[in-house]
Amino acid sequence: MKINNHPDYVVLEDEKNDISSFATFIESQVPSKYKGQNVVLNLLKYDSLELNELLLFLKVSNLHRKTKHSFVIVNDAISMDEIPYEMIVVPTLQEAGDIIEMEEIERDLGF
Repeated sequence: MKINNHPDYVVLEDEKNDISSFATFIESQVPSKYKGQNVVLNLLKYDSLELNELLLFLKVSNLHRKTKHSFVIVNDAISMDEIPYEMIVVPTLQEAGDIIEMEEIERDLGF
C-alpha cells in the first residue's frame, strides 16, 4: 500500500490489483492505524470499478465517519447516481481534499 501524508489527511492507495483484498486490508488498518485522521482512498487505477466492489468499503467508511473524521474515496468509474448516500466518492484527488476541508469546517462549527 502506498501512503501519502498531507497536513489534513492521508491518502492510501493499493499497489496491487486486487480490490477485495485491499478492502479487507483497509478494514483492518483504518480503525487502528488511521484513527484520528481523515482518510482518502485513491482508487483511480480501478477504471472499471463496479458498484459491488465499491460497497466493500461501506462498513469501514461508516465506522470511520462515526469517529468524526472524513473517509473519501476517489474513483471516476461509477456513476454518482449509483453511489449510496452514506459514501463520499469524488472523481479527483483535488475534490477529495476540498471535501475534507469543508467537512473540517462543518465539524468546527458544530455540525
